[in-house]
Amino acid sequence: MVLIASAVCTKAGKTIVSRQFVEMTKARIEGLLAAFPKLMTSGKQHTFVETDSVRYVYQPMEKLYMLLITTKASNILEDLETLRLFSKVIPEYCRTLEEKEIVDNAFNLIFAFDEIVALGYRESVNLSQIKTFVEMDSHEEKVYQAVRQTQEREAKQKMREKAKELQRQRMESQKKGMGSGGGRSYGGGSGGSSEGFGVSNSGVSNHSSITTPTIGIGEIRSTPTVSKSSAPKNALKLGSKSRDVDSFVDQLKSEGEKVAANPTPAPVTSAGVVPARPKIVSDVHMEEVHLRMEDKLVARLGRDGGLQQFELSGLLTLRISDEKYGQIKLQLENNDTRGIQLQTHPNVDKELFKAKTQIGLKNPTKPFPLNTDVGVLKWRYQTQDESAIPLMINCWPSENGEGGCDVNIEYELEHTRLELQDVSITIPLPMGAIPSISECEGEYNHDSRKNILQWNLPVIDNSSKQGSMEFSVPHCLPNDLFPLDVTFSSKISYAELKAKNVYLLDDDSDVKYSLETVLFTDKYEIV
Repeated sequence: MVLIASAVCTKAGKTIVSRQFVEMTKARIEGLLAAFPKLMTSGKQHTFVETDSVRYVYQPMEKLYMLLITTKASNILEDLETLRLFSKVIPEYCRTLEEKEIVDNAFNLIFAFDEIVALGYRESVNLSQIKTFVEMDSHEEKVYQAVRQTQEREAKQKMREKAKELQRQRMESQKKGMGSGGGRSYGGGSGGSSEGFGVSNSGVSNHSSITTPTIGIGEIRSTPTVSKSSAPKNALKLGSKSRDVDSFVDQLKSEGEKVAANPTPAPVTSAGVVPARPKIVSDVHMEEVHLRMEDKLVARLGRDGGLQQFELSGLLTLRISDEKYGQIKLQLENNDTRGIQLQTHPNVDKELFKAKTQIGLKNPTKPFPLNTDVGVLKWRYQTQDESAIPLMINCWPSENGEGGCDVNIEYELEHTRLELQDVSITIPLPMGAIPSISECEGEYNHDSRKNILQWNLPVIDNSSKQGSMEFSVPHCLPNDLFPLDVTFSSKISYAELKAKNVYLLDDDSDVKYSLETVLFTDKYEIV
């Protein structure tokens, strides 16, 4: 198949967005697009029309046409399959199928078209992959940049306020007759005269001399104009970083977002341990020693069976909020028999972990950092063994002879020790298709704007390890219903790694601790 160009045009023949995929002059493309409306036969419905040189493959979309121009030698079935994918892309970026909405999102559509076709040939991609490739977005980067801007604005505001305060103090001192030789220090600070204050602190009192603060450093020092002078002891302090983050996070939460409480890069601590990335605030009660075990799953399963990809990555973080518990050891219990790879942080005593499965620092005289999530152990597991799959999904679409599909989809919990929560199975649908549900365990939701059917199950455990849903979809082919996207979470770890005890190094006394365990899907799909 050679795809010459794609376009979105009105039924009157006006081209709104066009993208060509092969070398061709602008005049030639414009001529081909202008010829399309003249070839349409009124009163008849078709999916393609041909000329001596090219084939037009099109699909009506309310007041618009999604149009592909291909060579006559291309496979018409492949053309139609590609046309369906193009048609699915448009509602992902446009809320309505109106000309203005198409124009406003023209660049996003062009980027998406480029992911579908390269040099005239169809790429092997699905809708979810196209969205990922086009977005290439980092939520953490956005939050970090916003926090940085907040810090800069607050720092500048505090500098202006401090400069005004110092100027006011100077004027008050001059009014009291201290402007020419008084030896009183200003504001309880250094003991220089007010005249000396005016020179040595010109970097604070003069706005044009104030140096720009560096974000992440807790103190701003003015640049002295005389080398003998020193900055005042009560130099301006930046506002608490946590307050900056909390205020911004609160704003995001009010808009319905869930974000990490401190997205700024974490520094290396005095113990040499790099703190782990902050996590979403948990509702688990936290003791002065808090442990968090996090499992993240990536899995890709074939629609006809077989495991194409399975990857587990995990992280154990430690948070200490009382300095008296800075020098501790953590005793773990590893019941894994599958060969999950464990790796301790470079500053954790590896020999101690190998011999006793204990987490402790190499240098026991140095404490763990305070009030910081510190990653001390991580694990990873990759396999092609189907027995690793915790939740099996089978989707059986079959053509019903009326142009649509009858679908039977079922799940089965393979690892019955797990309890999966908030399970959601998302099934793509052809544009405009309305499914008819005949049987469903749990709840379902049809989103007509996104053209998806969501099957939601609050809990899947050993007592409800199997379930099914049956529905039919008009004007549908089996391929239209893939890939399926699955999300779930659990408070039971996939890796059979447990925390047994925490105790002090000094006297081996037990330390009370809290434990939070979370398993979630990063990407879990049936393709």
